[in-house]
Amino acid sequence: MYQISAKGPRAAIETAWDVLAWTDPSPAGAVDAKEDPRLTWRLDAYAETLNDAEASAALIREAAPELNPVVEALPDRDWVTLSLEGLPPVHAGRFIVAGSHALTRTSPGKTDILIEAGPAFGTGHHGTTLGCLLGYEHVLKGGVPSKVLDVGTGSGVLAIAAIKTGAERAIGTEIDVQSVAVANENARKNNVSDAFKTYQTRGATNRIIQSAAPYDLIFANILARPLTRLAPNLVPLIGPGGHIILSGLLTRQEPLVRAAYTGRGLALVKRIRKDGWSTLVLRRVVSA
Repeated sequence: MYQISAKGPRAAIETAWDVLAWTDPSPAGAVDAKEDPRLTWRLDAYAETLNDAEASAALIREAAPELNPVVEALPDRDWVTLSLEGLPPVHAGRFIVAGSHALTRTSPGKTDILIEAGPAFGTGHHGTTLGCLLGYEHVLKGGVPSKVLDVGTGSGVLAIAAIKTGAERAIGTEIDVQSVAVANENARKNNVSDAFKTYQTRGATNRIIQSAAPYDLIFANILARPLTRLAPNLVPLIGPGGHIILSGLLTRQEPLVRAAYTGRGLALVKRIRKDGWSTLVLRRVVSA
């Protein structure tokens, strides 16, 4: 495993992040950007091979010449899991997301979700997952959705949150076999496996997904480009008055994603911004 890191102004870091995240296929397996304490920004990417790491660094230099990416070989350990161990609980409205090391007792009036550190995305600490939970909190003000679809479910945290607050059924999708296994195991650990199951599939045209439509709520916490590309397939799956919660987009990518969905009969009802990331909550307009 190799780590590619770079520090610099926010604009340059976001440009480099865009290139690595939007290149298809990307040589980087994971990319993250965050603000450092001294008003600079830091980009961290990870690649399986040295060739992919050097290709990632080359993309960064080409996109943002002012950045000086550094490639570092990491020991053969599960760095994703190790970096997440010991994280404090995440509080998002009524939800508390934490590993077993932190979920020691039930909090009155709160919904506890057990998510152990692991390679599947979604511990609640990232701005996109947190934004989705807060967006779902807004949806709940109008009632509990019965049927939920979670596209790119990762750890399954969002679908689990839905089932734990009264949803009758949730379907998760993932393109990665390991994430499918993690999401289904997390469903078991949270005692919701009878109502929530994740399947390996790409997009939203799978027979299981289509046959269960329409959905009262769809989560799609992925990236801006696939969100835009999936709009024609996802919008028809939303039932009358139903919602879709979109995340995985930088704040400056909002107009692109928003237009792809509002142009198909959806109305923006809530926007949440966390750590440079945006979450959009949209609702299907019911005709009079």
